[in-house]
This record gives sequence, structure tokens and C-alpha cells, in this order.
Amino acid sequence: MKRFFKPIEKDGSAKKPALSPAKKETENEEENKKREPLKFLTWNANSLLLRVKNNWPDFSNFVTTFDPDVIAIQEVRMPAAGSKGAPKNPGELKDDTGPSREEKRTLLRALSSPPFGDFQIWWSLVESKYAGTALLVKKYLQPKKVSFSLDKSASKHEPDGRVIFAEFETFRLLNTYSPNNGWKEEENAFQRRRKWDKRILEFVMQCSEKPLIWCGDLNVSHEEIDVSHPDFFSAAKLNGYIPPNKEDCGQPGFTLAERKRFGALLKEGRLLDAYRFLNKEKDMDYGFSWSGNPIGNYRDKRMRIDYFVVSEELKDRIAACEMRGRGIELEGFYGSDHYPVSFELSPQATPDSKQGSLSIIQWQIQCTGKVNRK
Repeated sequence: MKRFFKPIEKDGSAKKPALSPAKKETENEEENKKREPLKFLTWNANSLLLRVKNNWPDFSNFVTTFDPDVIAIQEVRMPAAGSKGAPKNPGELKDDTGPSREEKRTLLRALSSPPFGDFQIWWSLVESKYAGTALLVKKYLQPKKVSFSLDKSASKHEPDGRVIFAEFETFRLLNTYSPNNGWKEEENAFQRRRKWDKRILEFVMQCSEKPLIWCGDLNVSHEEIDVSHPDFFSAAKLNGYIPPNKEDCGQPGFTLAERKRFGALLKEGRLLDAYRFLNKEKDMDYGFSWSGNPIGNYRDKRMRIDYFVVSEELKDRIAACEMRGRGIELEGFYGSDHYPVSFELSPQATPDSKQGSLSIIQWQIQCTGKVNRK
């Protein structure tokens, strides 16, 4: 019969007791609460359901590779919950008919599969398959508060589901699908856009407590450098119509009136266009986010109308902002007429921490291959 003896442990050699799974999970949760999103993606999907049906594997691979913390989507084009004639719930997908239930299942199945299962989703939708926005945030990086209108009311949604506003610990994030300017002096065209621009400016001026990251399809190209063919877009007209005010003439999104208002918004709101901050020169391959139909007059005509606009306080933390598609043949568009735009912040550093400063430099080198010394 063998005898077994417990070996005598040397002083200080005893192993520390392992943390229980519950305690580990609690510590991880506490650690995650201290974190903030650093990698962002915005994309006008031009119908999220169509992208799921036709382009999802490629887009999923892209998201897996980039691994964003936040995904802002515009033109979801899914109807809000609520039967015909009844009040709608803009925060939920419609499922009161056979076709709508099937569409909801198709969409949610895609959004629950990798890598999207790691995100929590908020919707702002309308009655029809028009406009609408969505915001996806990693589950361990949850915002403190989410609202859906420019007056920051938690229960109210903006008409056409154009706004999702999320407040995090150290900054605020605004996802918008800005209305198209249209071609005429009408209520749903020039007048609608003027009112929107005024409300956005008021909103920005009231959001000075924390830095702002504003992203989405802003439907404006600020400078000539932001379009592929400035003369073409300046002279564009619909059915020969010329607006009475010369500043309203041209392609919606590139009229002088819109561009002036956007410039004033950046200046008065102390905001920076993150992409243009890092890229001063025109890039005919990667410098635009929307492309016209490959067939017809708009072939090879492109505009940069999707943005990350950030408060000046974040200037030194801008690590990267990239257009994620290119060319006439819509490479990287994943079926939409827009391609995704990515944005990265360097980690927030303690002012007196040299180690923190070093991590920012390392982050910039990792993201862009160079140190941002602007």
C-alpha cells in the first residue's frame, strides 16, 4: 500500500488562490466601464436589408478585420413597428405582417451572427422604407444615455429617423442622416435643409459640456477638393430649372449656400473635419465617399459627403480617418452608393503621464504609419 504525503511548501512559495469566475467577470466589467470607444465606422447602407441579402459576407469580413467599437448606419430603410393606422414605435422593427416578420427575422439573424453579435443596436425608423438610422455599440462599451432627436428628448424621435445621439463618459456621439437639399425652393427641399442646418448649429452650440464626434451622411461637400469634378457639380440642374438665388444653383450637396452654412457651422461650433485635417491634398482614388451611377452622365462623378466631424478638443487624439472604398467600379461599396468611412482616436492620456503620451504616438504610427504633429 502506497503512502502519499503532502509536500512541505517553502515560505512564500504557496500559490495565490485563483479568482472565482464570478469575481473575474465583475473585475472585467469594472475595467470595461473605464474604457471608451476608439474605433468608429459610418456607412450609408442604402437599404440595410438589401445589403444583408446581397452583400453581407463581404461587409462582415470587412467589419471583422477593422473591428470597430461603434458602427453608425444611415438609410436603414426598414419600417417602424406598429400596425396600419396605429401609432408607430420608431425604436423597433415592424413585424405585424407576414412579410415584415420575415424581413425582421432576416435582418436580426444577420445582426446576431459574428461579428455583429458583439454589438447592442439602437434604431430610429419611420413608417415606410425610407431614411432611418441605426447605431451599433460593443456591448462592453455601452453609452450612458441614448436619445433620438436634436432636442435630446429620450422618447421623441426625429422625423424620418435622422438622428441617434449617444453620450459616453468622455464624449458625445451624433449619428445623422442629413436631408438632401433638393433642387428647388420648396418645403421639402431648400427650406427643409436650411431649417436642418440651423437646428444642427443650435444643437452643437448647446453641446459644449463634452467633446462631440459627429458622423454620418451629412449630404454636403464642403470644398471643391471634396468633389471629383467641381465644374460639373456647380453647373448641374434638374430639367433645366435654375433657382432664383445663384447660391442655390448646382448639385444638391454642392451649392454655395450649403457649403457656406457648413463652413460657418465648423467655425462657430469649433469643429474639425477629421479626414481633411489629416489629408490636405485631393485624392482622386480614395478621396470621396459617394459615387454616381456607373452608367450615364454621373459615371466617375464622386463626392465626399460622409464625415467624421469632431470637437477641436479632440484634435491631438485624431489618429486616422479613412475612406474605405475607391474608384468608378464601386470597390468597397458593398452594394451601396456610399462606402464606409472609418475613424480612430488615440487612447486618452493622463496629462502628466509620459507613458500615456508614448502610447498615443505608438497608436498613431500603428494607424497611419506616421506621427500626427499637427
